[in-house]
Amino acid sequence: MSSIKEIETEFKACERSERQGLYQAYAGDMRSGVQKLIKKYQADDLKYQQELDRLEQMKVYEKKYGQYLAICGIDEVGRGPLAGPVTAGAVILPKDVQILYLNDSKKLSPKKREELAKEIREKAIAVGLGMVSPERIDQINILQATYEAMRMAISNLEVRPDLLLNDAVTIPEVVVPQVPIIKGDAKSVSIAAASIVAKVERDHLMEEYDKIFPGYDFAGNKGYGSVAHIAALKELGPTPIHRRTFIKNFL
Repeated sequence: MSSIKEIETEFKACERSERQGLYQAYAGDMRSGVQKLIKKYQADDLKYQQELDRLEQMKVYEKKYGQYLAICGIDEVGRGPLAGPVTAGAVILPKDVQILYLNDSKKLSPKKREELAKEIREKAIAVGLGMVSPERIDQINILQATYEAMRMAISNLEVRPDLLLNDAVTIPEVVVPQVPIIKGDAKSVSIAAASIVAKVERDHLMEEYDKIFPGYDFAGNKGYGSVAHIAALKELGPTPIHRRTFIKNFL
């Protein structure tokens, strides 16, 4: 009879698809340690299947518009901060792509976003990014700057998209067909992927700005109006990356 340690080693070594055979082989082993192992891995299988089901739900728009070959998700980050650019991401994913735990970037930890951004770049057909500076935001307003960042992201794609799935907005001056989806970053794998790459790119930039402009905690607040950020703004004054139209009430 195999020891519990040996059985655990078997489970660790086998592929997920092969676990059913182990469950059957040890179903009659009534040792509590063996039954705990089986329950542990069965729970893991259930969790995995639930994640696959969730991702399948997030492909509902991609399937609905499946006649289009290159479906591109579009999203932006950084509309609300007092400092830094507004950033847009554009991502075209293969139709059969599987990226576990893909979700709205706001629902993910920084570590998970970094991991997913890397995987997205590895698996995507094309990734485009667009950034619009604080100066430009002040000139044309944040909504127009957001549209501009999205157009830049689309133009930076190496593959021309056939359809855009946008998070909530319809982008002016774009000839490609568009589908605006409210809360799209939680409903579409393509939009979620765009939100993640945009968020990670902007966060990295704000971390670099933190070194150039110390005292504002840009690495921590990413330019958003935290209590500490507003206090620093009042004490130290604005930096070149502050949006003048956003901070006038704090000076």
